[in-house]
Amino acid sequence: MEREGDNLVTVFNLLTVMEDNRASHKQQAKDRPSPKSCSASSRVGQLKPFSPGLLETPGAETKDPRSEQEQHGSMSKKPQTLMEPLFDMTPGPWQSESLEEQLGPGHRAVSTRLLSSLRNKISDGVWRKSCEATVNISKQLQEPEENKIVRELLETEQTYVSRLHLLDQVFFEELLKEARSSKAFSEDVVKLIFSNISSIHQFHSQFFLPELQRRVDEWAAVPRIGDVIQKLAPFLKMYGEYVKNFERAAELLAIWMEKCPPFQEVITRIQNSEVCGNLTLQHHMLEPVQRIPRYELLLKEYVQKLPADAPDQADAQKALDMIFSAAQHSNAAITEMERLQNLWDVYQRLGLEDDIVDPSNELLQEGPIQKISFRHSSTMERYLFLFNNMLLYCVPKVIQVGAQFQVRTRIDVAGMKVRELNDVEFPHSFLVSGKQRTLELQAQYVLFWGRSQEEMNTWIQSCQRAIDQIGKRHETFKAAVQGPEGDTEEHQLKSEELGIRAPQWVRDKMVTMCMRCKTPFNVLTRRRHHCRACGYVVCAKCSDYRARLKYDDSRLNRVCLECYVFLTGNLLPEDKEDKKKGILEKESSKVSEQSLMCSFLQLLGDKWGKASSRGWCVIPRDDPLVLYIYAAPQDMKAHTSIPLLGYQVTSGPLADPRAFQLQQSGLVYSFRAESEDLKGQWMKAIDRAARGPSFTGAEGELSD
Repeated sequence: MEREGDNLVTVFNLLTVMEDNRASHKQQAKDRPSPKSCSASSRVGQLKPFSPGLLETPGAETKDPRSEQEQHGSMSKKPQTLMEPLFDMTPGPWQSESLEEQLGPGHRAVSTRLLSSLRNKISDGVWRKSCEATVNISKQLQEPEENKIVRELLETEQTYVSRLHLLDQVFFEELLKEARSSKAFSEDVVKLIFSNISSIHQFHSQFFLPELQRRVDEWAAVPRIGDVIQKLAPFLKMYGEYVKNFERAAELLAIWMEKCPPFQEVITRIQNSEVCGNLTLQHHMLEPVQRIPRYELLLKEYVQKLPADAPDQADAQKALDMIFSAAQHSNAAITEMERLQNLWDVYQRLGLEDDIVDPSNELLQEGPIQKISFRHSSTMERYLFLFNNMLLYCVPKVIQVGAQFQVRTRIDVAGMKVRELNDVEFPHSFLVSGKQRTLELQAQYVLFWGRSQEEMNTWIQSCQRAIDQIGKRHETFKAAVQGPEGDTEEHQLKSEELGIRAPQWVRDKMVTMCMRCKTPFNVLTRRRHHCRACGYVVCAKCSDYRARLKYDDSRLNRVCLECYVFLTGNLLPEDKEDKKKGILEKESSKVSEQSLMCSFLQLLGDKWGKASSRGWCVIPRDDPLVLYIYAAPQDMKAHTSIPLLGYQVTSGPLADPRAFQLQQSGLVYSFRAESEDLKGQWMKAIDRAARGPSFTGAEGELSD
């Protein structure tokens, strides 16, 4: 009872302050009280000062020592405040003295009207309801986190279903009605734009939302949501079709909004309505695409907030896994949609050629490249498109109307080979050898950075991955494994591929004579030609043959004599039989691969018939006492040879630090290396060879 009395006193004190505040506002609103109002107030009560004990707890001592009369006398000397004037109302018949005693000294009585209002509120239970609301708010603030997530899931689902209703029952239906009545656009256009939105709407509005609402209503008895989500997850795969069609739908919507006024009028009218919420149709169409990631996010947070021993822990985790799988399916659909869109863009840039347009193709890499010319010492700008099954070698068009590139060659990845070229003249170059054609390519020049080694490696790795992937799918077409006879097997494999795979052409400048008959080339009578089967540079006489090559759709091509015999099986005519090779008939490329020393040297003096010429000089490993001089690195026959035994090697004139000489019995050969370091290597190798066989090892190596 004492505690209840204290609470009641506190309530009366607060009500008194509220009435004082209200009375003071009324008093200040009047400049001067009228006689009529004064007489009325005198009948009601007498003006009394504000008691400082009003805001104090019961029983507290008053800090102002002045008496009530002194305080009343000072009222006229100081300005009024909002809390000072109060009316002492006559107590009502229901108010007892015990209440005044309970209030204690220093407290004023409250007006009858205010107490009557308080009594009515208490009797009606208004205060009890307000207290219960406060308790409910406190409980809500202490609500478990997982409950808040479930409530958020329900609220967002209700909003989402309303958006689906807008798409399905408003936009979709209104456009269908317009299409049937005006015939300005086809119904198929509307169906393509909205895809399977009706199925999605029916599932969420008729199944998932009612199930979710029922479970939330029964949450106190059944605090579980995982089993409901598990029923939802399998149906989320229907979003794959919607997501795949989304890009195309947005494109169709933009096209018909621009070219069809009735179509535009329907869309604009709905978008301007209040139900659209100042958002366009495109915004609402995006909601189904974003919904599955939203489910995954909420459920993941729900699982994290659940206690370890919660009854919904196992079901919720299983539901999260299923939602994750559905999200992956949706993401895969988005990725596939992007892949097809990129593929279509590439086809448009290539002119939409029928033989390359295939949705199963996958673009792996594209970019500019430099093609090394076989005829000239130069490169040409080209463009490559690498797909999972083919490499397109293209030429950029000067006037890019429609297609941007013209396809020159299509090389199948099946059977293709790629490797880096160690070419000093063309660094960062690589070879792509396919059945249709073989290309020598160089990484594109980048301003301020030069040619990129990384770019070349990227192309090689991308081509090799494509080759490996298609090789796994076509195991029967893999190349045979080399046996113990490494060189023999490799040569045999090349012979078997003769005419089946496009060869690597030998560059024109790498030879000065026919690679078959060894006759020197000249501008007028002996011009250079390439054998389309082996790639050798041959003269017109040695390439006056035709054979059908499989890599060129079995068309007749110019081939050399040896390839003609191999491909056709015809016997070599007697007048074409090889005669015995001379001492200089050593193929430069093979000798250089097995050499002790080889490089270009400048030949100085009148001995060589010119004031100065350049030659490819080689000391073979199998003949280490002879220096062979070729006109070019790929020549089949040496221009001359110098037996090194007995020669002395000395430095040349002091004016040229890269020059050196060979001297013997009045014969002098002068050379100039490309660097002083290379000059030192040549002088050391020649000096050892000139001392005779005692300075060579068992395998031809020069010994100290």
